[in-house]
Amino acid sequence: MTSSTSTTPETSPSRIAVVTGAGSGIGRATAREFLNAGYGVVLAGRREEPLRETAEGHRNALVVTADVTAPDDVDNLFARTLERFGRVDVLFNNAGTFGPSGAVDEISLQDWDATVAVNLTASFLCAAAAVRTMKAQVPQGGRIINNGSISAHSPRPGSVAYTTTKHAISGLTKAIELDGRPYSISCGQIDIGNTATDIMSTLGVETGALQADGTRRVEPTFPVADAARTVLFMAELPPTATIGSLLITAAGMPFVGRG
Repeated sequence: MTSSTSTTPETSPSRIAVVTGAGSGIGRATAREFLNAGYGVVLAGRREEPLRETAEGHRNALVVTADVTAPDDVDNLFARTLERFGRVDVLFNNAGTFGPSGAVDEISLQDWDATVAVNLTASFLCAAAAVRTMKAQVPQGGRIINNGSISAHSPRPGSVAYTTTKHAISGLTKAIELDGRPYSISCGQIDIGNTATDIMSTLGVETGALQADGTRRVEPTFPVADAARTVLFMAELPPTATIGSLLITAAGMPFVGRG
């Protein structure tokens, strides 16, 4: 594991956030949003170079390479966070993969297991480490935000592994929220639909995404910065309030309604 910080002067952060999957997409945009808001931010991901690109220009960014499906890497991530910043106020459980494309009888067990490991087990491992940290620190408490998906509400065709894990994230979120109450730890979930990231290109959203009736349709997207600002809004709520579930989508996408 390696870690680094940039050297641009900044004031000392009063709040600390850990962002997984911070090297690209929603994770990168959210990490930068937190940094610009004055947070100390720990950027976690498997590849160091994209994390460094996210952190560029921010002294209060700590880069930690980690495979969040590996318990030892997760333990190291939170140990390095405490070594540098001394506490954790927010965990944004963002790392994920779309996984295999195919119906339930078409995907392999290996691909299923790999998707569950990244999308679900990693979120469990990071949440467990964050809760242990938040229980022990003074003042006690903190906030966990899980990145679900619009697929936590309704699937796309050929997305059984991804959809199942995102439905499971909803259960994880509610269980953490309940278990964390005695310790001033809250947990909420953001479900994002069609924000403009590389995964949308993979799904063909901008050129023609597969619909439930077998046709293909170009779908609208919205800027990833808007999703990042929404995560920050959830994080900035006072301890007396929490958002259990928030759905943000591109205006006009084929989600509400029949078809």
